[in-house]
Amino acid sequence: MQASELTRIEKLQAFIARNPSDGFSRHALAMEYIKLGDDASARHQLESLLEQDPGYVGSYYHLGKIMERNGTLELAAEIYKQGIKAAEKAGDRHAAGELSAALLNCED
Repeated sequence: MQASELTRIEKLQAFIARNPSDGFSRHALAMEYIKLGDDASARHQLESLLEQDPGYVGSYYHLGKIMERNGTLELAAEIYKQGIKAAEKAGDRHAAGELSAALLNCED
């Protein structure tokens, strides 16, 4: 782990400690973990975020991809389906389309 990556992770962890409901920081922390190949930590952050805020649509895609990488395709498909519903509820057709494409690729 490079020093700059550690610094970003530490800063994001500090933001979350001060404001646990900060979805942006939690999502950003998950992306940092994904960059490092730490899917377990990323999964934890994304699941926590979606538990707090099921409308944080962008997190479904990344959580689904983690499940795919770990070979849990049925769970990935379920996450994509949940994300599609959340995106449609939010009126985010672009995200719904991306999640639908991920679902189709996952089910192939």
